[in-house]
Amino acid sequence: MNVSECLKTRRSIRKYKPDQVDHSTIDSIVSLASYSPSWKNTQITRYTAIEDPALLAEIADRYTPDYNSNIIRQAPVLMAVSFVKGRCGYERDGSYTTKKGDRWQMFDVGVSCQSFCLAAWELGLGTVIMGVFDEDGISRLIGLPEDQELGALIALGIPDTEPEAPKRKTVGQLLQYR
Repeated sequence: MNVSECLKTRRSIRKYKPDQVDHSTIDSIVSLASYSPSWKNTQITRYTAIEDPALLAEIADRYTPDYNSNIIRQAPVLMAVSFVKGRCGYERDGSYTTKKGDRWQMFDVGVSCQSFCLAAWELGLGTVIMGVFDEDGISRLIGLPEDQELGALIALGIPDTEPEAPKRKTVGQLLQYR
């Protein structure tokens, strides 16, 4: 699959088959996602693969709204995507490099999430990135280190649905030249 095909055919998948995902496949996806660009090559993104049915049920029941809980309940893997705090957007003296301050860390996690999802799709797996959840509750539950912050959740598994491509804006709506 080439990049154009991958970008045009990848969809947010919200229904999964119950089949488990091999650890070697998850390792391959994370290895590919590790090539994502990051602020001054800080490579701050970290991944926690949650497969334990009891943990998945607790996250679904206690820490996410219904629309995300329904996805998590039937996904075989939930990736907790976190980042090492205090490394993006800073100079060596601790000052911010730009007026965006430390918001670059979420930018880096977003780039890594997209790379993760595209790598998964190339390997025949579906994903959906979720951003609405109880960050503190999930962080405690999975034992996230204090120096990390939870940025996103990604459901991962074999798709049990083939959604149509949503309508896209035209290049004219998205691009301007000056």
